[in-house]
Amino acid sequence: MTASEQQAILAITLLAAFCDGDKDSRERDAIKGIAASLGGQGVDLPRLYQDVLLKRYTQADAVAALQDEGARQLAYEMAVCVVDADGRQTAAETAFLAALKTALGLDGAAAAIEAEANAWFGYDIPAVGAASPVAVPLAPAAQQTALLTLPLETERALDASVLRFAIVCGALELLPQSWATMAIVPLQLKLVHGVGKAYGIELDQGHIREFLAAAGVGLTSQYVEQFGRKLLGGLLGKYAGKTAGKAGRAATGIAFSFATTYALGQLAKRYYAGGRKMETAVLKDTFGQLLAPARQLQSQYLPQIQQQARTLDYGTVMQLVKNGV
Repeated sequence: MTASEQQAILAITLLAAFCDGDKDSRERDAIKGIAASLGGQGVDLPRLYQDVLLKRYTQADAVAALQDEGARQLAYEMAVCVVDADGRQTAAETAFLAALKTALGLDGAAAAIEAEANAWFGYDIPAVGAASPVAVPLAPAAQQTALLTLPLETERALDASVLRFAIVCGALELLPQSWATMAIVPLQLKLVHGVGKAYGIELDQGHIREFLAAAGVGLTSQYVEQFGRKLLGGLLGKYAGKTAGKAGRAATGIAFSFATTYALGQLAKRYYAGGRKMETAVLKDTFGQLLAPARQLQSQYLPQIQQQARTLDYGTVMQLVKNGV
């Protein structure tokens, strides 16, 4: 895949991220930071980020650069995932995808991509707009810790579950297929949902996504980073004709997905054990503190991550997304 094709696909990903005009400053800052961190790989991403925002590089420019059918399908697949990342499609996002599909000349292929995305995001967590979560009633402050402390056996099982989710998400980064990237965020949402249930709290997708946003984990920016890292690192062999990429990029990806997933699980434990009383600033700061030890754990569990990657295929991952790890 040429640098101009990479640039075009990443431009379409950015256009999808901002097409509804509803991304707050945190999400824009996160994506801007991602663009800077992914620079120097044949595509000047910081420059592209600015060109897309200032409309110096348009959808028409990107489409014109994509002559290969596979590259066009990949661009549309990325756009669909970014648009669906927050669990809903606004009218602007739906219109963007419709126009993009027409511009790319995709018919049956686009329908298949949309169906695949719906499958990944159709896991059995109540959809956005469901009834408010039912929380365990809070006791007086002196009794809160005792009320929301889990039995030791349950606590250990929950820690083991968090680790399993982290290993699977790290393993997904080793796979070349783009569906592997698509599965990471649904699995993270599934993890947070499971932690909440362990503390007697039922959450819908909307509340889980709000929790992630408060922690500073933007779903849209996660997809931009994951897709960008894989594309620039040569890991999307589905279209590039390769089955592996640069070891350095793979290691970065594993560390990112393993650490983020593990830290999210531990943060969710603290949050729900405390009766969901953690302020946003504290939540974000705590997540940042949890990331450092999580990154150190990644090297310790690298053999398990690599072994897990050898067992994953489309059907297996789909079952994990639906039923949990």
